Amino acid sequence: MTDVSDPLDMTVHRLSDRSAVLTVTGDVDLHTSLTLRAHALALVGEGVRHLVLDLARVDFVDSTGLSTFITLLHATQRRDGSLHLAAVPDRLMRMVTMTGISQLLPVHATVEEAVAADPVAKTVTDVAADTAARDAGAPG
Repeated sequence: MTDVSDPLDMTVHRLSDRSAVLTVTGDVDLHTSLTLRAHALALVGEGVRHLVLDLARVDFVDSTGLSTFITLLHATQRRDGSLHLAAVPDRLMRMVTMTGISQLLPVHATVEEAVAADPVAKTVTDVAADTAARDAGAPG
């Protein structure tokens, strides 16, 4: 009898028209990676250029899953965007590091850090605060 992993559960949190966090729950493997790929590429097709994958609830990633991350990285880069991994569990971080994935795309301890690293994900309030701070420092 062959073990087949449960389907992935994915939740999208849109930060802006061009930025989103995709929270993934379950295993990313031969049986589920196509689902993740299709869902994330649909977001990119809808205009999301900067994507954060929240992996805190991912238990396992095989080589097919790692390949999916690379595919998504290339898809976002073709749109002048980015892919960030966030909250990668310790048990997966070793694989991400050993395979060199961490050299190709940014890995952040938290979703908040990943979002903060993406200038497009800033909220209107953040942009207004940055503008006010810049203007306050400008010669008048």
